[in-house]
Parts: sequence; C-alpha cells; structure tokens
Amino acid sequence: MPLREIRISTGVGAATTELAAFDAALYEAGIGDYNLLTLSSVIPPGAEVLQKQPDLSGVEWGDRLYVVLAEQRASVIGEEAWAGIGWIQETGGRRRGLFVEHHGSSEDEVEGLIQASLASMQEYRPERFGPVQSVLRGARCTGLPVSALVAATYEAQPW
Repeated sequence: MPLREIRISTGVGAATTELAAFDAALYEAGIGDYNLLTLSSVIPPGAEVLQKQPDLSGVEWGDRLYVVLAEQRASVIGEEAWAGIGWIQETGGRRRGLFVEHHGSSEDEVEGLIQASLASMQEYRPERFGPVQSVLRGARCTGLPVSALVAATYEAQPW
C-alpha cells in the first residue's frame, strides 16, 4: 500500500473585509491560488499526516485542491478567531483515521471540541486509535477583520 502524505498547514490573514482576510490566510497557508474542494473527515489507509506546507509543485493556478478545512473570522476589535484540526489514526498497520475540524473564539474552546469529538467518534468504532493530535491557529482582531485557518491538504487535480 503506497504511503500518502496529508499535509497540515495554517494561515492567518488580516484585510479590509472578512473575505479578503480569509484569502490572505489561505495564501499564508500555501493554498491561496487553488479551488478548494472540502472533504469529510476520513483519513485513507496508509496516510502519513505531516505538519508542513503542502508541496504544490506542478500544480497550476485554479487547479482543484482537496482539503479538510477549519476556519474562523473575527471583525470586532478584541475578538479572537481560532481554528483547529485534530486527528487520530489506527495504531496498527493500515493507519486509517479520522479528522475533525472546529472553530471558535478561543484556543481552549477549539481544543476542547476537538478532544470531545474524537473521543465520541472512537466509541462506536471497533478500530484501535492512537492519541489525539491537533494543530490550532488563532488571531485577534485589532482593527481590520482577521481570519485563522488550518487546512489538511490531500491532493490536487487539474481541470
């Protein structure tokens, strides 16, 4: 079974509108020039989850990019925007797993949601999973709207 890489990257952006802040966060995460197709949260067999920028060499502007995405925006001064992705993988050889994506107004809130979701999702599955891993990113609005995001990038496809 070939090893698949799923890369986790993060971004924060600030701009004159929430949408432009989201675009800036996508750009910082290395996925700003692609058409994102969001996936449900299943990690396929044989995957290795890496915390690093996606390798999009050979990918063209506007290509399809398959991602699991967590994103939050804030536009009131003092408000925080937090996003996070958590995951578990089988401890055995197949390495199948699950992602969860959450967003909120504090780091503690998002981490708590990740932990609770993955604990619950394991209860009705027979597989044995390793410990919860997670990546979170946050930003505080100090004037301009902000966006924080975490993306798990699977693969790209041309049109």
